[in-house]
Amino acid sequence: MGNIESVDGQSEMKHHIMPLKVPMPDPTELEERFAIVLNSMNLPPDKARLLRQYDNEKKWDLICDQERFQVKNPPHTYIQKLRGYLDPRVTRKKFRRRVQESTKVLRELEISLRTNHIGWVREFLNDENRGLDILVEYLSFAQCAVMLDFEGLENGEDFSLDNAKSWSRSIEDLHQNGCNTLVRSARQSVLRYVLACFKTIKNSRLVSQKDDVHVCIMCLRAIMNYQYGFNLVMSHAHAVNEIALSLNNKNPRTKALVLELLAAVCLVRGGHEIILSAFDNFKEVCKEKHRFEKLMEYFRSEDGNIDFMVACMQFINIVVHSVEDMNFRVHLQYEFTKLGLDDFLEKSKHTESDKLSVQIQAYLDNVFDVGGLLEDAETKNVALEKVEELEEHLSHVKEKLLDVENETMMKVADLEKQLLHKDKELTAIKSTSSQLHTLRRMIQEKDAAFQRHNNIKKQLLDLEQQGTIRLCKQPDGDIAIEALGGGGLVGGAVAGVSLGDLGLLTASMSGSGAVASPPPPPPPPPPAPPLPSEGTESENSLENQLKCNVYSSVVAIRIKKPLKTKFRLPIFNWTALKPNQINGTVFNEIDDERVLEELDLEKFEELFKTKAQGPVVDLLCSKSKVPHKAVNKVQLLDANRSKNLAITLRKANKTSEEICKAIQMFDLKALPVDFVECLMRFLPTEAESKLLRQYERERRPLDQLAEEDRFMLLFSKIERLTQRMSIITFVGNFNDNVNMLTPQLNAIIAASASVKSSPKLKKILEIILAVGNYMNSSKRGSVYGFKLQSLDLLLDTKSTDRKMTLLHYIALVVKEKYPELTTYYNELHFVDKAAAVSLENVLLDVRELGKGMDLVRRECSLHDHTVLKGFLQTSDTQLDKLQKDAKTAEEAFNNVVLYFGESPKTTPPSVFFPVFVRFIKAYKEAVEENEQRKKQEEAMREKLLAQEAKQHDPKVQAQKKRQQQQEMIAELRRRQAKDHRPVYEGKDGTIEDIITVLKSVPFTARTAKRGSRFFCDTNLFDESIC
Repeated sequence: MGNIESVDGQSEMKHHIMPLKVPMPDPTELEERFAIVLNSMNLPPDKARLLRQYDNEKKWDLICDQERFQVKNPPHTYIQKLRGYLDPRVTRKKFRRRVQESTKVLRELEISLRTNHIGWVREFLNDENRGLDILVEYLSFAQCAVMLDFEGLENGEDFSLDNAKSWSRSIEDLHQNGCNTLVRSARQSVLRYVLACFKTIKNSRLVSQKDDVHVCIMCLRAIMNYQYGFNLVMSHAHAVNEIALSLNNKNPRTKALVLELLAAVCLVRGGHEIILSAFDNFKEVCKEKHRFEKLMEYFRSEDGNIDFMVACMQFINIVVHSVEDMNFRVHLQYEFTKLGLDDFLEKSKHTESDKLSVQIQAYLDNVFDVGGLLEDAETKNVALEKVEELEEHLSHVKEKLLDVENETMMKVADLEKQLLHKDKELTAIKSTSSQLHTLRRMIQEKDAAFQRHNNIKKQLLDLEQQGTIRLCKQPDGDIAIEALGGGGLVGGAVAGVSLGDLGLLTASMSGSGAVASPPPPPPPPPPAPPLPSEGTESENSLENQLKCNVYSSVVAIRIKKPLKTKFRLPIFNWTALKPNQINGTVFNEIDDERVLEELDLEKFEELFKTKAQGPVVDLLCSKSKVPHKAVNKVQLLDANRSKNLAITLRKANKTSEEICKAIQMFDLKALPVDFVECLMRFLPTEAESKLLRQYERERRPLDQLAEEDRFMLLFSKIERLTQRMSIITFVGNFNDNVNMLTPQLNAIIAASASVKSSPKLKKILEIILAVGNYMNSSKRGSVYGFKLQSLDLLLDTKSTDRKMTLLHYIALVVKEKYPELTTYYNELHFVDKAAAVSLENVLLDVRELGKGMDLVRRECSLHDHTVLKGFLQTSDTQLDKLQKDAKTAEEAFNNVVLYFGESPKTTPPSVFFPVFVRFIKAYKEAVEENEQRKKQEEAMREKLLAQEAKQHDPKVQAQKKRQQQQEMIAELRRRQAKDHRPVYEGKDGTIEDIITVLKSVPFTARTAKRGSRFFCDTNLFDESIC
């Protein structure tokens, strides 16, 4: 639209100057000239690299295309011709002959401005040639007669002179700070055209019948497409005014061109104000009652020309809605409403033209509805009130939730304590049952031994009575059995008797009547079997039990065989436990080798094989002025200490006597705990007490003492002052301390028990141990367990493509092979709360509470205080329960730490539990990233399948390459035709880009009622745009 003549002229000119294709030079010269061409094209590195890959024939074509665009005429040639058209001394006949070529000259000038290098354009615009002034002057001359015709030049000379004077004002500088000489010369020039003679008016009317105004606007548009030229036009005294006045041209195509250019200027920073000023000038020159009146008249009358109506609607949309100030937008919107735009749009809303319908809808979408905004504001206020109510309700819900959580944690802790107590009882029962079983077995063995003893004794007595044997006592005390006859029978009868049993028999038979020798004393009865905790048998049983335990542990720790992998794998730098450290830990209960049999290790190796294989805020405290003391007051205390004491006493709002009496009576209702704690800093020192006693011994009047010194005197007389103050502080803070410590202990108990008793966590550790051993076995060997801090290293071990970590793989394995473990973290209760607890400090605070309670008991035993007795009755039970909870928490934590192979001395809760908190957080993130990666892979797979379906033809790749080269050549030719020039300063091409994009995308304001935005494409415009 508006470019048909210029395009035709360009093709004609191109055909005229196109030389014949010369032969290709030698390769060396070709490369040199091609390098020069590439440098002049200002291409990005990737496109320049693509061009260098062309063969010599294509390179030569590019060189020829580049050299085809040559400068036809210097700038002063066009300037001289335009000045010749403006010379009023030229005769009518000669002017007719000259003006026949004016349109052609202007069209050639437009092509030169658009296609020549920036140096040619700068030369045309420099101070010597002043091409912009000549163009604007010629544009004013070309439409002078049109303006006078609109005002009725034929009606009379006086009327025309008045209008001519008004017309002369149209080229004045609106800002009154431009070039005064230029304005003056322009005004004189126009006055010369209008007032010199009727012949000049006729010459202007002759020019106005041609397309000179249209082509002049195109020349100005080409100049404004350069940053340098755009700045000159914007700062020119009346260039934009003349462009706006060109709307009075009878050609709808020219009007559309003007409106497109003015709309683009509106979107440049500072351009909107210039456009409005131009239309203010238009209103004054054209005698409009309201601004934009003529524009709306043309809009309504040109209903047959769709292109003009689209351009007009687009300009109105932009000029109204491209400002930031909402009040100004409403003002501009109301201007057009008064001119009847809303009614006209209502009639034209159902037009058959899609382009016009789009622009109308864009304007309606951008309309700023003040009534609707008022309703929205009221709705917003109601919504804000509702939000406040909901926020208040939410805060109450959060408080309730916190209370419920604390109650739940307390119940869980109580249950865990009961469970621990039951476990201890069960262990004791098992131990007692084992001891009882051992005792019964020993009794049975003893009974069997006595039975054998009695049987042998009876046999020997029978043999002795039969005269077969004789029992003889030897000198050493032993008894010998002598066979008297039938030795075989005796030997056979006694053969089955062991030596020990035989010794017992002979010793017991030495007192029988069958032996002639005197009977020896009877042996003592056999000792009763001792309990396992007493005597030598106890020691032997403990030794045997220890041997059994050692044997069982040795049997449990089987030597792990090295694992062979297909590829070399990265090292998992965990901290391993020694074999003798895993006894009694969680690693003694898991079997990582069984897990390896269930995993897809080939996929694991492909993922993680090494790359070498295969494919302060400053707080300023203002010093308060020290109040002046009365001259007659005696001050014994240090000035600063006295000042601080006075500030503290004012907080109590009580007299010195009332404060001291409340301290003696332990009255916390009269003295707040905070005040007592502050008062603890002012316990009288020995030096102060000495000064006060000296003052009192001298019998000096107490009224002369300052208020602080008098209080210190009474304060120092209280018996056991330090002890009383400590008791008051302890009693006042006791409930707060208990309420603070109880949740922390409950968190430790609940978290410790849940972590130790979680079978899912145990299984997760088993998987990690299996995978780690598989990775490290070939280099470091298999291990039996690892330190918990090794869990943090799962994120450091990455796959070959660096896209997956070991934790991502484990999360993947859990989802595919062990889905029941996916929510293992739900079994770990309150680990986040336990991670924030310093158990050492909590236990220290509990011990301090115990010491404080002992102090209260001693005070009650020495003096009868009702307040302290009531405190002991209500608080003793609380402290006892708290101390038991502290002991339980310490035991539970020590057990869980030892269970995981750590040391309680080096691993406090603030180190132990955060390991699980970090691991759970990282695990959840890994699961989420695995899901995202899976979705991306599926989308990529679908995309690849779609591409493969389109590429069944083997010629597709070659065709695509040829198409890419052809597109590159076409783009270069477009660049050569449009801006054949070296690198320019600033951002050129902005105006053309805006006009082009506005034709495809309607303008939408940033605060449109449908949530639209300002039209601004960062790829097209620099920071000066939008």
